[in-house]
Amino acid sequence: MATAVPAERDAVAEAFPGPPRERELPGAVVHRVAGGPDLLAAGVGPALAAASTAAALTAAALDGRPYGLVVCAGIGGGFAPHAPLGSLVVADAITAADLGAETAEGFLPVTELGFGTVTHRPPASLAEAAAAASGARTGTVLTVSTVTGTAARADALRARHPRALAEGMEGFGVAEAAAAQGVPVLEVRAVSNPVGPRDRAAWRIGDALAALTEGFGKLAPVLESWNTA
Repeated sequence: MATAVPAERDAVAEAFPGPPRERELPGAVVHRVAGGPDLLAAGVGPALAAASTAAALTAAALDGRPYGLVVCAGIGGGFAPHAPLGSLVVADAITAADLGAETAEGFLPVTELGFGTVTHRPPASLAEAAAAASGARTGTVLTVSTVTGTAARADALRARHPRALAEGMEGFGVAEAAAAQGVPVLEVRAVSNPVGPRDRAAWRIGDALAALTEGFGKLAPVLESWNTA
């Protein structure tokens, strides 16, 4: 199953051609593509992404056809110079960057407060195979509830997460829903803008969507073999 916001869903569907069929769920619509994965426009932000992904996973399990893999696909910001515009990133760690507490000593992730988790890890072999097939970089993809818009915020995130290559808004929510049902997860991001000062003129959404489409075309054999393994 692949999750994406509406424009990104079209990029994934292009890589897996076939007439889609729609199934309406509470708060979500699953698009079933012949010869490819089911697609879900998960919505913006970790909460909505988690809720809609959970709805799709539950419905599939109740139908007796549970999913074997969840792929969160989308565009996002890249940390320069390691993830330039138009590049593809495959997460080997999906981390909630702002789930925790601000203290006088600095930010504390929820794990250091004694509960919850802030990181989900895709199967290492799958992440490596996906990156090799698509030419993507591998590293941490951060999930944020507020898109980074200043150099100071970008520097703070980089200091706390030195392996971070990209940020998005849905991956951790999707991963939480998948983990709750014991389903492995993968996150793939195409870089549309640099993480840092907000500059809409520098965004390259079209280029990122093209990279996402091309990447999924190369990923298809990897994902299909994983699902049937």
